Amino acid sequence: MISSLAALGLALFSSAVAAQAQRPISVVAFGDSLTAGYQLPPGDAFPVKLQAALKAAGQNVAIENAGVSGDTTTGGLDRLDWAIGDGVDAVILALGANDALRGIDPAITRRNLETIIERLKARKIDVLLVGMLAPPNMGQDYGRAYNAIFPDLAAKHGLLLHPFFLEGVAATPALQLADGMHPNARGVDVMVAGTQPKVLELLAEVRRRRGG
Repeated sequence: MISSLAALGLALFSSAVAAQAQRPISVVAFGDSLTAGYQLPPGDAFPVKLQAALKAAGQNVAIENAGVSGDTTTGGLDRLDWAIGDGVDAVILALGANDALRGIDPAITRRNLETIIERLKARKIDVLLVGMLAPPNMGQDYGRAYNAIFPDLAAKHGLLLHPFFLEGVAATPALQLADGMHPNARGVDVMVAGTQPKVLELLAEVRRRRGG
């Protein structure tokens, strides 16, 4: 009788593990207009194209678009709890661009991002930190303080880091909208290709945590 119960328990445990392994990895892309898909058709937004690219690569993943145009790190912190719901496995944290555009004190940006990171880690959510660079017109002192935020936080908290979200897109008019700031559909493709290697590492971290 005991051996039968043990066998049943093992079977149920194995079934639960298998179901967990088969569940799509739930990722939230948490950012601003660069994430939301500013002035683009819904199908051209970064999270949508990233999910398509990952699925084409054989990844079982679902990516939610939690980008809000104009959002700062302060706004992101304010909406964190309701934007990142239960059952989320990982977050692509891509906030901070608007802080630099508005000249917000880098100490505030750093503090907000660190609080977001700490709260996500407390919930056992894996994080990929996506960095930005300060516009040159903000000056060298501001740029040094701001640009150091992302690598510093990634190193301190042991996070994966994609150093610059707009790598290959910034200052390339053919990949931008007319405003010279936001990516067009082709620009989003470049962003997806640039971030995908780190996102694959993020998904691998989730699978390790799941034990499968």
